[in-house]
Amino acid sequence: MTSRHPSPPFSAPSRRTVVRAAAATAVAAPVLGSTAARAADGPAFLHGVASGDPLPDGILLWTRVTPSPDAIPGSGRGADTAVRWEVSEDKDFAQVVARGTTVARAASDHTVKADVRGLAPATAYWFRFSAGEGTQTVSPAGRTRTAPAAGAATPGVRFGVVSCANWEAGYFSPYRHLAARADLDAVLHLGDYIYEYASGSYPDAKYVVRQHEPRHEILTLADYRTRHATYKTDPDLQTLHATHPVIAIWDDHEFANDAWSGGAENHTPGTEGAWADRVAGAKQAYFEWMPVRASTEGTVYRRLRFGNLADLHLLDLRSFRSQQAGTGSGAVDDPERSITGRAQLDWLKSGLAGSDAAWKLVGTSVMISPVAFGSVPAHLLEPLAELLGLPKEGLAVNVDQWDGYTDDRKELITHLRDRSITNTVFLTGDIHMAWANDVPVKAATYPLSASAATEFVVTSVTSDNIDDILHVAPQTVSVVAAAAVKAANRHVKWVDMDSHGYGVLDVTAERSQMDYYAVSDRTKRDATSAWTRSYRTLSGTQKVERVDRPVR
Repeated sequence: MTSRHPSPPFSAPSRRTVVRAAAATAVAAPVLGSTAARAADGPAFLHGVASGDPLPDGILLWTRVTPSPDAIPGSGRGADTAVRWEVSEDKDFAQVVARGTTVARAASDHTVKADVRGLAPATAYWFRFSAGEGTQTVSPAGRTRTAPAAGAATPGVRFGVVSCANWEAGYFSPYRHLAARADLDAVLHLGDYIYEYASGSYPDAKYVVRQHEPRHEILTLADYRTRHATYKTDPDLQTLHATHPVIAIWDDHEFANDAWSGGAENHTPGTEGAWADRVAGAKQAYFEWMPVRASTEGTVYRRLRFGNLADLHLLDLRSFRSQQAGTGSGAVDDPERSITGRAQLDWLKSGLAGSDAAWKLVGTSVMISPVAFGSVPAHLLEPLAELLGLPKEGLAVNVDQWDGYTDDRKELITHLRDRSITNTVFLTGDIHMAWANDVPVKAATYPLSASAATEFVVTSVTSDNIDDILHVAPQTVSVVAAAAVKAANRHVKWVDMDSHGYGVLDVTAERSQMDYYAVSDRTKRDATSAWTRSYRTLSGTQKVERVDRPVR
């Protein structure tokens, strides 16, 4: 239930309390054992708070309650627990504008969501949860923000952009640096929020910075719940979720590597059970543990609007895709194969054609720009193939990207061209490299032929890059491969194969600009962050150009 009457006052945790609580949870080992211990005196909020999917009049709130020591994530144990939530105009909760109650149930791993409506557009709010009888336990407070009104004149919108956060490969300092920014409307997470591998399999055991829980490859609902819970103990991730609304889509590692509608490269039915059962558990855990609204067919493709400035179309490129083609098989051009599925592609085309927003942003988990690998030196073929998940004897095309489903891409690009749809910007993760691309109508004749859109690809938070695979200094060996890729693909304006970090996308009526940031060392909790490059798309051009400084 929801009320717009203020609740009785009680003391709100300070920002420092949020950070300290997160840090205290993360340093204990083993992670889930400490979770149980911290719940010994009653209900506890050990996995932070989060918000997501901002609307002009609402926001989705999330938390997880640990009601008792035995209620370890994934265990199915612990009593159902009443939870109260509050939304306030101020951090002291003196001006509560909405409140309600819900129940954290064992059936949903004691996670709760509140889809709050009736809020003002383009407004910052504070939120918190409480649970328990008598003296209630109060969660850390979080800050969030609603979207501008659908038709409102909106001078600008700014998103943090991240992907590919492997717990074992390092610490999540990019999240901390984004949390420190007060100028973001939301953070867009483009997939691989978690990884499914067994401990020590990616990266190799000798390079593991911290160990996954559970230690084995995750297969069951309980496993996926436990893995999500482990990630939610990271202090930088907790701080990010407590500071900005997160808009998330999944890629393959929320399920298994190179997932498609009927299986995955990293799934063996004979020993690991039915793929449908694994997917069902992975999806259930995802929607329990993420501040994401389930949309059509229980998936993540959906659309959010930010005033008259931007429509954000979010794609699911795993649930409906055909199996990846064999490299060099020719099946990549088969019109019967799809990366989106028919319904989703029609939905996207309709949304792009019908949009009256100045910019059409498309969140896609894998790269849409075509890439031919040209004359990459032989000694770099193997690590580049490992990074892209391709056969190591040669690189014709990355069949897990849109390159493996050329008919879908051709249909979409033709739609943009024939309907004169301008200012489409694809926002992409997946491949642990940063790119700035034009999206050509015909790559073979570009730049003599037209560009239909542009694409900004962000690098990984922690997952291996070329320098990590080769164990060499960044920006040394990889520059040769980057130069070869650019020479063979004239629509690729920049590629960085080594950095870890994040992007900040700043959108105005005149341009969309991506500022790229890199962190100093993924293996250090206190890694610093520095701006590396900026590229922008001017309205009406469908091309990227380099900019000599970030927006901010």
